Amino acid sequence: MPGNEFDVLVVGCGPGGSSAATFLARENKRVLALEKEIFPRFHIGESLLPSNHSLFREMGVLPKLQEAGFLRKRGAIFELSNGSLGTHIIFGQGTFNRETEAFHVERSRFDHLLLKHARDSGAEVREGWSVQRFTTDATGVNVEACSPDNQVHSFRSKFLIDASGRGNFSGNIEGLRVIHPRHRKVAIFGHFANLRLPALQDRLDTIIVRLSNKWFWIIPLSAEKTSVGLVIDQEELRRSKKTPEEAFHYWVEDSAMVKERMRDARPVNAIQTASDFSYYNRRLVGDRVLRVGDAAGFMDPIFSAGVFLAMWSGKTAAETVIQSLQSGTAGGPLFAKYERRVRRGLRFYWRVVENYYTSPFMELFLRPPPPGHRLDIASAVIAVLAGEVEGTWAVRWRMELFFWLVKIQSLWPIAPRISFAPKPWTTG
Repeated sequence: MPGNEFDVLVVGCGPGGSSAATFLARENKRVLALEKEIFPRFHIGESLLPSNHSLFREMGVLPKLQEAGFLRKRGAIFELSNGSLGTHIIFGQGTFNRETEAFHVERSRFDHLLLKHARDSGAEVREGWSVQRFTTDATGVNVEACSPDNQVHSFRSKFLIDASGRGNFSGNIEGLRVIHPRHRKVAIFGHFANLRLPALQDRLDTIIVRLSNKWFWIIPLSAEKTSVGLVIDQEELRRSKKTPEEAFHYWVEDSAMVKERMRDARPVNAIQTASDFSYYNRRLVGDRVLRVGDAAGFMDPIFSAGVFLAMWSGKTAAETVIQSLQSGTAGGPLFAKYERRVRRGLRFYWRVVENYYTSPFMELFLRPPPPGHRLDIASAVIAVLAGEVEGTWAVRWRMELFFWLVKIQSLWPIAPRISFAPKPWTTG
């Protein structure tokens, strides 16, 4: 092939783009990945799911991640902000999930490691390149991109994989983005030292603290550093007339569980914000174009599924392109199959996220029967939280039963109601 012609051009080299590029290069496809930033760079979304481990093994990158010393995550703690109710999900207690642990990662190091692994696998990776436009025709894709020295270059590929994240490169060009009307949120976060975390055996698990209509994450990144973030409705933040930092500390004070853990905390960087608008694209495929990760759709990060969904869809897109190259087709039924498969996975998580913000869901979610119970709904929930996005029938019918019970709970309580009011502490 001439120097500027490739089998596949990948836009973006975050986890989704790096995964797609790695899987393609390991099948001896000529891959060019163009990344607009220079790595390492800061990124939020630091807690992974156990199902990431399966992808790491397939990519051949797991030993590098283990050597990097990222913290191991065994589960997640979910609790109400007033301390009145909580539950500890342990991945190893589930019956249906294949993986039992995950990593907490500093995304700057993690994403850079994946990018370098894609390069080591044979992909051509160029950093500091901004893709500006693309067109497709009967035989391929034409792409124009700006190099770090502001020169415009043209490339030709048979397929394009859009892994541009929430920049949503191709989706925005085609006018496909649809914002979720009830999830216009903003994340306010920072890194802190000296948090008061649980006992040693549980201190490495993600902690999610639920307030009435917002939530905190607490994610340990190292022995000295913990990520703490608040996800709040953008309109509520606007009406409060508080700065993001003021709002963050206000709601820390309003949450007994977070306040106690932050009592001795010391910031190690400035408080930052990120728009957290949940959205989806009306189409996940186009003519010779596949969208992966956040370029397919972004959802509230309550269950830490973002990196896994990006890598899973990146792998799925790579497999789809490989099959299309082998068959000599422009996509057709293979692309339609990709659309159905990825959209089904996204909807699966969307449904859980939608329910999470309702009290009936929390009233049952925070009181799970033990794993191994006759119906074993708890194991199905654990499987979902572990990343079994294409869950087996055993998982899916149990989740359907769980959602049915949530509907009953909303009408006729089968479990006690919860309250987000401050807990009435008593003295002896």
